[in-house]
Amino acid sequence: MTRQHQVSSPDPFMQAAIAEARLGLHEGGIPIGAVLVQNDRIIGRGHNRRVQDDDPIIHAEIDCLQNAGRIGTYRTTILYSTLMPCYLCAGAVVQFGIPRVIAGESENFPGAREFLKEHGVEVIDLDSPECKEMMREFIAANPRLWNEDIGTL
Repeated sequence: MTRQHQVSSPDPFMQAAIAEARLGLHEGGIPIGAVLVQNDRIIGRGHNRRVQDDDPIIHAEIDCLQNAGRIGTYRTTILYSTLMPCYLCAGAVVQFGIPRVIAGESENFPGAREFLKEHGVEVIDLDSPECKEMMREFIAANPRLWNEDIGTL
């Protein structure tokens, strides 16, 4: 069973991912943000840039990994994302050997949780009301763009 937590005190790393999501929304994009953490510090951050860059591959997690650059090994990192990663981003997590993913929520999009778990990745769903509300509002206001993003258009 996947662990779910209600966050009583704001996690600074998830708050950084939320800030990235809000930046993406401010830029006219989809509000999903991610940060890569190693040794209790952020080494990469990013947000969904599909709309801004007219590039279907630049999901938040991919942008974050690109911004982290080559770090050698990812085995001591944790990926924080405001939304449960999709199969594209989960594939990157598995490919690079990132051992833990902490997602803000999976209610608005279930993502590839089982795929990650089947490949030995620890998945923690924070069930964050802030993340859920941010996505819920975006999806209600932009259903076509959202459906394009998740491939159901």
